[in-house]
Amino acid sequence: MTPESQPNDATADQDAQLTHLDESGHARMVDVGAKPATRREATAVGSVVMQPETLALIVAGEIEKGDALATARIAGIMAAKQTPTLIPLCHPIPLSQVAVDLEPDESASAVRITATVATTAQTGVEMEAMTAVCVAALTVYDMCKAVDRAIRFEGVRLVHKSGGRSGDFTAK
Repeated sequence: MTPESQPNDATADQDAQLTHLDESGHARMVDVGAKPATRREATAVGSVVMQPETLALIVAGEIEKGDALATARIAGIMAAKQTPTLIPLCHPIPLSQVAVDLEPDESASAVRITATVATTAQTGVEMEAMTAVCVAALTVYDMCKAVDRAIRFEGVRLVHKSGGRSGDFTAK
């Protein structure tokens, strides 16, 4: 098994089917019409790693374009709401909560991003949470690229989900 194909923190279900493929292997949108609407929540995380000087500018509020953290927070919230327009097979669902938190981490020279999304619907919000993290990270890059083109994103992943038929998941 290559590192890329090894299971992640979750126990791999060998009998799991790729639900976005039909019997012929063609992409399809999953029919969730018969599923009950239940409370579902997902939390994703990621980091934007940068030069210490760049992080110092963010913390001091001295980025020329403005408040990078506030702008990235709003961008992440907006992105969660636009997920079905960005990811072709995602269902448009009503979101009851989108929270995006950005915390400077001076020891890692990074901004840690956490997005939590909730709904009461027939399908989950994992993609919305991860989209929020990714767009918030891209926004930090956009706000800071004039002073640091070497900014990179790390560790974007789902860390928790609750609700739905598959139940709860918490990453190790």
